[in-house]
Amino acid sequence: MIRADRVTLTLGITIVVIMLVMAIVSLFYTPYDPNAMNAKDKFLSPSWSHLLGTDNFGRDILSRILQGSRTAFYVGFLAVGIGLSGGIVIGAAAGYMGGWADEALMRIMDAMMALPGILLALMLIAVFQPNLTNTIIAIGVMAIPGMSRIVRSGFVQCRELPYVKAARSIGASHLSIMFRHIFPNIMSPVIVAASLSFSGAILAEAGLSYLGLGIQPPDPSWGRMLNEAQSHMSRAPWYTLAPGIMITMTVLGFNLFADGMRDKRDPRG
Repeated sequence: MIRADRVTLTLGITIVVIMLVMAIVSLFYTPYDPNAMNAKDKFLSPSWSHLLGTDNFGRDILSRILQGSRTAFYVGFLAVGIGLSGGIVIGAAAGYMGGWADEALMRIMDAMMALPGILLALMLIAVFQPNLTNTIIAIGVMAIPGMSRIVRSGFVQCRELPYVKAARSIGASHLSIMFRHIFPNIMSPVIVAASLSFSGAILAEAGLSYLGLGIQPPDPSWGRMLNEAQSHMSRAPWYTLAPGIMITMTVLGFNLFADGMRDKRDPRG
């Protein structure tokens, strides 16, 4: 009998790999120039020449979807990298040191978590100008508090275990204990959290771009495409469906992957 966690994990990996392949392919090939406008070809329905149709500027939607996938993964990887780096450093320090350092660091994280993540990102982008770099930084910063709490929890559970005490007794340095002995043993929940953060980063980028505060035109973004398509839904429904399906499938893939990893680690839930 096939276990449910294997099905979930396999399905998640399959969807993520398909989306990642699309992003990689867009580095070398798109059917048309994603930003090339052609007024006489606007609102063409899907056909062999334009598999997903064209938009209100006559641009090929498939080409923009492919390049948008590259943007989504680029933002996702860098934003999650920022969130992981900050979360691991802060969570490890708080969980391992304990005492006043733990209290001070976690109260700062609590203050950050008190603000909704998207609002925090909006505040950061409002201070600076909206562009790709600031979007990545804003999304990465808003991922740090949640990641730090997960890492801290793992360190608190492991810091007094026998193998950690044994490492201390032979004179291992604090950094060695933290990142050679404890951290490898809490990798599973960190991977699950990173997968969920990736889907959250893609949603956040799409939301910010939809509001006009993320990726700026003419560069394609799935969220920006939804914004441009909303006033043409009745005339060109394919224009709305394409980016909407891509956002949904990518987020679903990473969530299924995270659920599968979590269930594989702890089948009892």
